[in-house]
Amino acid sequence: MNEPMEKVFGHPVSLKNVQTHFCPGCQHGTIHRLVAEAIDHFGVQQRTIGVASVGCSVFLYGYFDIDVVEAPHGRAPAVATGVKRVHQDRIVFTYQGDGDLAAIGTSEIIHAANRGEKMTVIFVNNTTYGMTGGQMAPTTLPGQKTVTSPYGRDVGIDGYPIRMAELLSVLEGTAYVARVAVNSPKNLLQAGKVIRRAFEYQVENRGFSFVEVLSACPTNWGMNPLKANERVESEMIPYFHLGTFKDIAG
Repeated sequence: MNEPMEKVFGHPVSLKNVQTHFCPGCQHGTIHRLVAEAIDHFGVQQRTIGVASVGCSVFLYGYFDIDVVEAPHGRAPAVATGVKRVHQDRIVFTYQGDGDLAAIGTSEIIHAANRGEKMTVIFVNNTTYGMTGGQMAPTTLPGQKTVTSPYGRDVGIDGYPIRMAELLSVLEGTAYVARVAVNSPKNLLQAGKVIRRAFEYQVENRGFSFVEVLSACPTNWGMNPLKANERVESEMIPYFHLGTFKDIAG
């Protein structure tokens, strides 16, 4: 008698089975899956609350089968702080882009991290304002051309890209800070482990966890998905180094 085969790969329970609206080659869907897999791993779907801000992240409610709160531009950490303090038994995470978290939301994320709010932050860095047409962002690389820096980012005028993971890692309130990428199978597997680790910190009530994810934006970069992935490897990773910058549990 044949025994039933063990299922080793399937659709995450915490994700809705819907068609994506994201651009071809966009990696938001990939990151969504990694977050959903972490939620499923800890069996916390029914008590998880996502907080989305303005940008491509705003559509979180359309993809995750969890409760989602919409926050004003850049204010997701403040909203998540209120949600977590009122519902201390819930797993609360924000999902934000670089134009949101590292620009208008800089103050919010720094102070939430410094206070050690017991939440998880997933920060998608694609070096551009994705939803609004590809303007220069705080993470735009030196020399990178955007619709608002047509000759390339001039650090003498525009300043340097902000390395958010390194910045937050020096704050005493942060417990876990890491940067990953999803441009290759190897990096994707590591990203899944790191995101799961970040949620573990919250499940175990250890403190504030932050994961920066380097992601491609083929549409606004003017590239096909393959070239966009190559750019993550050749340009983004050398500037935004991958790794764990803080882990209070060792």
